Amino acid sequence: MYRTLTCVVLLLAAQALFAAPADAFTQVNGSGSTYVGLAMSDWQNGANSRGIPVNYSALGSPAGVNQYGDRTVDFAGTEAEVSSLQAAGGGGLSANQRGYQYVPDVAGAVAVMYNVTDAAGRRVDSLHLKRDTIARIFAREITRWNDPAITATNGGFALPDQPITLIGRSGQSGTTALFYDFVAHVAPGPYGAFVGRNADKGVGPLPSGVRPIQLPTTGPDADFYRLFADSDQIAQTLANGSVPFSIGYDEFGYAKKYNAPTAWVENQAGKYTLPYAANIAAALTKANLRPDLSQELSGVYSNPDPLTYPVSAYSYLMTPCASGRDTCKGGYPDGAKTETMAAFIEHVACDGQINMARVGYSPLPPNLSQEMMNANARLTGKPAKQLNAGNCGNPTFSGSLGAGAAAPQDPFVAMGGVDALTHGGTGGGPKAGTDGPKTSNSAQASTGPDASSTSADASEANGGSRDWRNAEPAAYEGSGFGGFGAWAALVLFAAICVPLLVRGIVRRLRRTG
Repeated sequence: MYRTLTCVVLLLAAQALFAAPADAFTQVNGSGSTYVGLAMSDWQNGANSRGIPVNYSALGSPAGVNQYGDRTVDFAGTEAEVSSLQAAGGGGLSANQRGYQYVPDVAGAVAVMYNVTDAAGRRVDSLHLKRDTIARIFAREITRWNDPAITATNGGFALPDQPITLIGRSGQSGTTALFYDFVAHVAPGPYGAFVGRNADKGVGPLPSGVRPIQLPTTGPDADFYRLFADSDQIAQTLANGSVPFSIGYDEFGYAKKYNAPTAWVENQAGKYTLPYAANIAAALTKANLRPDLSQELSGVYSNPDPLTYPVSAYSYLMTPCASGRDTCKGGYPDGAKTETMAAFIEHVACDGQINMARVGYSPLPPNLSQEMMNANARLTGKPAKQLNAGNCGNPTFSGSLGAGAAAPQDPFVAMGGVDALTHGGTGGGPKAGTDGPKTSNSAQASTGPDASSTSADASEANGGSRDWRNAEPAAYEGSGFGGFGAWAALVLFAAICVPLLVRGIVRRLRRTG
């Protein structure tokens, strides 16, 4: 009797898990940011496996914002703000007319990827660069690989006297705006000269505080660029070495996906870091989030935490909202679409953060996952769900950044560090026995410090609002039902109930026989 009752309960539970929610949902479509494209792919797959129908096209932030404003998509992904797009001639007016809210969805970082060989023709795979060196390269002040600024942080050995080819995005791009915001803050003089001489060549003119969303298409600087349509093409090009002596920028996940060499970047503390989750989380403790949650990142670029990767930033969803922001002008007219979008936002805020460190991002801190629930409240008009470790899978609620958060060990550290390699500890030239930047055909080392060793302070609410120091990495979970979901209920139902049903049938046949 008890087993029969168990079967009934399990059958009802499985039916409930497989059924009702999807009936209230309808397809939602989004487009925009390529920066968030790899994370969005993970979220889309996870949502679809839960019966939440979502589709996203990574066309670039300006295109997504404009499509959102034109109502050809239901939401956008962006790093570019509407006001900046309008000021830079990138559109955004229709989005302002429709109404919107910014919803932070993941923390990420711009990787500086490169393809360069040393004097012997061996590929360099541990390039170290200072922040102002990177900024001066992309402002076209440093134009050759043997420049002293590059030599000084790579063992004192000059790379070949070859022109630097810049790899970037064709057309308008939120990632371009994000990266050149870093360039503008770190090297304002070279940046100002770059914008000034390209003001009539696709880059401007730009009002104060507005960064370019497009690289020069004509003029002398344009000759040194190779532009590609999307993030995949940029990372593939730098990974396969098809453009010699080149350097480019894009979200770190693409560098991981295609195994493109990524530069170690010096931070304010004088340490060189890669854009792994632990370093992104440390950097973003100094992000300044405005009342509408848009970001001001000057504090990130100069964050004194030695774990900081300085070119870190958040990405955003753009959705309608009924109230709660000056920019809100009403939600979706379709109630089913509202429920679908709200379910998708909750998925992104919680289970969607589990894989982010592995993909090449850093999960949102708890306060920003909660902001996603607050955004749902502005969308639906219902009270915001309060998240905690018991009801949200985001690993940061348990004090972790998730699997894959730790950066590799800096290979220069084992050799004494950048200064010792360059000056031999005495300032007298290259250290004996070294040969400059590491060169090989293999990927960088995969071991390194514990992802939990970061000095992010729990009191700094704009970035990491947890202390990661004593954290254990969260287990990786693929897309699908988490915990005891529908498939688990169905399997258990079969294991317990099918034999019981078969036995009953056999008994009945014996009686009738």
